[in-house]
Amino acid sequence: MNHPGPPAEGQEQRLHPWSWLFALQQQVQQFLLPLVALLFFGSRREDGQWPFQLVTLAVVVALVASALLQYLTYRYRIGRDALVIRSGVLERTRREIPFARIHNVVVHQNLLHRLFGVAELRLESAAGSKPEAEMRVLRLQQALELERLIRHGSHATATGEAPAEPASEVLLTLPLPELVRQGLISNRAMVVMAALVGAAWQMFPRELVEDFIREQGRQAFGYASGLQLATPTLLAGGLLLLLLALVLMRLLSIALAIVQYHGFRLSEQERRLTVERGLLTRLRSSVARRRIQAWTLREGLLHRLFRRRQLRVDIAGGGTGEQDGRALKELVPLAPPASCDALLQQLLPGVQWPPTHWQAVSTRGWWRLCLPALFVTGVATTLACLRFGGWGLLPLLWLPWSLFNAHRQVTRMAYSIDARRVAVRGGWWSRWWRIAELDKLQALRLDRSPLDHRFGTATLTLDTAGAFGAQPLRLRFLEEAQARELMERLGKEMARRRLRW
Repeated sequence: MNHPGPPAEGQEQRLHPWSWLFALQQQVQQFLLPLVALLFFGSRREDGQWPFQLVTLAVVVALVASALLQYLTYRYRIGRDALVIRSGVLERTRREIPFARIHNVVVHQNLLHRLFGVAELRLESAAGSKPEAEMRVLRLQQALELERLIRHGSHATATGEAPAEPASEVLLTLPLPELVRQGLISNRAMVVMAALVGAAWQMFPRELVEDFIREQGRQAFGYASGLQLATPTLLAGGLLLLLLALVLMRLLSIALAIVQYHGFRLSEQERRLTVERGLLTRLRSSVARRRIQAWTLREGLLHRLFRRRQLRVDIAGGGTGEQDGRALKELVPLAPPASCDALLQQLLPGVQWPPTHWQAVSTRGWWRLCLPALFVTGVATTLACLRFGGWGLLPLLWLPWSLFNAHRQVTRMAYSIDARRVAVRGGWWSRWWRIAELDKLQALRLDRSPLDHRFGTATLTLDTAGAFGAQPLRLRFLEEAQARELMERLGKEMARRRLRW
């Protein structure tokens, strides 16, 4: 089947004829619970059932009509340097999006998209948490060609031909063994099971859920009692069942990792990074290297056991799509530390990584980090003593670990600043490193708490765009004179440098 190429410049286009079906799918997902409630309660009524049926029918008709109107009123046109979109029924909207202002391009395909040979195109910029445009849906070939036009920042020729596609360099792929490690480290099955339990608790009456759990527990206990097994045998059986459950959870986590990251490929083309991944739902997201505001390396305890790290990036306007997993945040889900360091050196030319020297912070008042644990432990101990007497002192056993953890965290805090970049490291049990170029800094803030006044320290925060949910680029426990000297020095650097988005 031949797919049409990119539309000629200035020609107004519609979306794919089946786009209304995908708009309807999204609306049904949003109103799924109310529709299920209407059908459920309507079917349980002995009398007066027809009003519920009419309301359900009216809601379905309204959703279909809304989806059709979205298709009929949505138009887009490719200009020389911008994409122009017209939409709306009663309130008409016209948006002109310059190619140079688009930071991230996402091509999304789920199973239904792949069945119809279409894709959803999402255009993101730095202007807030919503995408500039969501084109739901285009033919896959048209979506890819439009992505190419935006990526090149230029228009098609008069004949409608796209610019020649330069060769791309593959920077990283994830073979099956890496996907297995990712599943073992992430343990996503626990998150999925917790979400299912929470959904069941919300959707069904509490009494029904409690009765179900109580009945299943009673049957299991009765079955175990009927076997007349010895206590050691019962304990061994319980431990075996627990071990089996943990193994099944890990296997499910591996399966989820394979579904999410199958075919993962990180590539670079004309200083633009592209990530492709997904087994059932294919996701292709690209961003210009200059749009990346900060880089974050992370490794938890399991990462260190497997000798792996994760590399994430902050993009201006990067909050877009974070909840549904479409935002380009994970540049490298999992890789050896040497590979992550080599990738940073390649993508940040002229920036030395890792630093040859880290500047330590003040260790005075290191115990401040365990103040929340002290408060929680004190409250828990008081309540436990009132309820259990002397056994209530057991929570105090947590204090030595909290003090040790706080001391280790402070002793590992450090920073490194040179002529091109600033780097901060932190954490001990779960470690992280944050790197940002000086050209990407937007603001500086110096904070001093009452405890900082007591110990003569201060906190210097460096703000960049797009740091949604990431570790702050924050220098804590600095000597006050040192913090003020750094703030003055970095302020002068920011004043003479041009901010690069």
